[in-house]
Amino acid sequence: MLVPERHKKIINIVNENKTARVSELSKLLKVTEETIRRDLEKLEAENKLARTHGGAISTQEEEGDIPYFQREVMNQQEKMAVAKLAVTLIQEDDIIFLDASSTALYLAKLLPNKKITVLTNSLRVAAELANSTHIHVIVSGGNLSPTSLSLVGPLTVSTLERYHVNKVFFSCKGLHKDWGISDSNEQQAIVKRKMIEMADQRILLLDHTKLNKKAFAHIEKEEVINTIIIDELANKTYLKYFEEKNIKISYAQLG
Repeated sequence: MLVPERHKKIINIVNENKTARVSELSKLLKVTEETIRRDLEKLEAENKLARTHGGAISTQEEEGDIPYFQREVMNQQEKMAVAKLAVTLIQEDDIIFLDASSTALYLAKLLPNKKITVLTNSLRVAAELANSTHIHVIVSGGNLSPTSLSLVGPLTVSTLERYHVNKVFFSCKGLHKDWGISDSNEQQAIVKRKMIEMADQRILLLDHTKLNKKAFAHIEKEEVINTIIIDELANKTYLKYFEEKNIKISYAQLG
C-alpha cells in the first residue's frame, strides 16, 4: 500500500470512529507501530487529526456540537442565572479558567473590572474581556474550532500544562450518575480534562437540561467536582446523589 493511500485510510478510520489506537491501526494496515506513529505525526502537522497518548482523535466537528451562536441563545435565562451566582465566587487576585461554553461567556460578561487573571481557550471570552483594564487575559494557543470559536488540540493542552489556576469554571453537555461529566466534542473534552487537572477548585456550571445526560466524550468522573451551580428547575432528587459525594450544590434563582 502506498503512503498516500495509507494516510487516507488512517484519516477515514479516525473520523469514522472519532478515535483510534496505534496498535489497532498497525494491525489493520499491516505496518509497524513505529510507521503508524510517523504517519500520525505527519497527519497532525497537516491538521488532519490530533495525536493523543497511544493514538489519535478526529478533528472534525461532531454532529452533536451545536454552533456557538445557537448555543448562546439556548436556555438563556437559566445560563444567566447560573453565571450571576458563579461570579460571586470570584475574588480579587484570583486566577481562573473559563472554558468555551456559552455559560462561561455569560460569566465573562458579568466579571467586575478588578484585579484577576483569566485563562481561556475561548476567543469569545477573550474578546468580551478585551476592554477590562484590570483583568489580565491569557489565551491558549491551538487549532481554531469554527463551531465553538475556541482553540483546541495538542498545542492548547501543552499551553495549559504551564499554568495553575485557583478556580476552573466549565460546563458540559451532560452530567450522569454512571457516566460522570461528558461533552459532545472530544477535543473540548480533552481541554476541560486538562484544566480540571490544573485547578484547585472545579466549579461546574449547568442548566437543568444537562442532568441525567450522557454525551459522546467522557471528561471525568463526578468526584473531581467541588461545586455544581445549576438553575432552580433542576431535579433536586437526582442531585442528591452528587451531594452524597460531598459536592456542593448551589441553586441559581430565575427571574
